[in-house]
Amino acid sequence: MSDRKVILQFTVLTFCIAYGVSGVLIALGQFGYKVYSLVNSLQQFAMNIPFAIYILSPAIASYVVLKKNNNVTGFPEWLKTVFFAKNKISVYLFIVTGIALYFGTHIIVSGCDGIALPFYMFFLSLPGNFIIGGMEEAGWMYVLQPRLDKKYGFVLSSFLVGMIWAFWHIPLFFIPGTNHCDGLINFWMFNVQVMSLSFFRGAIYKIAGKGYVFVYVLFHTMFNAASSLFGSIMMTWTGTIAANAVMILFSITIITVYNKSKKIN
Repeated sequence: MSDRKVILQFTVLTFCIAYGVSGVLIALGQFGYKVYSLVNSLQQFAMNIPFAIYILSPAIASYVVLKKNNNVTGFPEWLKTVFFAKNKISVYLFIVTGIALYFGTHIIVSGCDGIALPFYMFFLSLPGNFIIGGMEEAGWMYVLQPRLDKKYGFVLSSFLVGMIWAFWHIPLFFIPGTNHCDGLINFWMFNVQVMSLSFFRGAIYKIAGKGYVFVYVLFHTMFNAASSLFGSIMMTWTGTIAANAVMILFSITIITVYNKSKKIN
């Protein structure tokens, strides 16, 4: 099976699952149901089960498509690849540096009177952000990025994944109960962020190598957890433009240096 067909199958299946269940969530919202609602257990079940399927749609599509095309023998092999954590220490330092650079730029440009939540909440929120965010990368960075990078290279593949990722997020702005729908996240600011982070993930892919999915899962999980602490400072256009421009320039610079070092060696 060609990479082109795998990309097409994965993308179509991901969006069929995501837009299908999000349509149900949006429809239920017309009757007062909300994601994360604590009103009653029925609302929780009616909204959060399909919401979890929506969030996990890239991971679900990843396994189905890879299994269908004999790229994995079964679920245990897929899980083993997704959670294979061994990698160069420089890759993990790159991830931490990127996160610190992103939020640090926001703080410098927009100012910060204090974090929205106690710092320990960063660690407590990691498990939830692992599911709601982190596991997306089992699709985007296991299936999509490697094949697009092989065909188009770093810049164009990062841009294409960013565009697909942005369209995948659109239903969040219509599902009642999410921060996106409740006006806590600006649509255009969010999409600028999506694009810059796509470039950063593309840079991680170039230095980490194919088959190391866990580093992207970790990055996405940590980034979302940090966002909950610094959410208020991320809502200015000055900070948004500065922080995301820095991330893109940082990613391109790292790749340029990395490619030159490879040629020297």
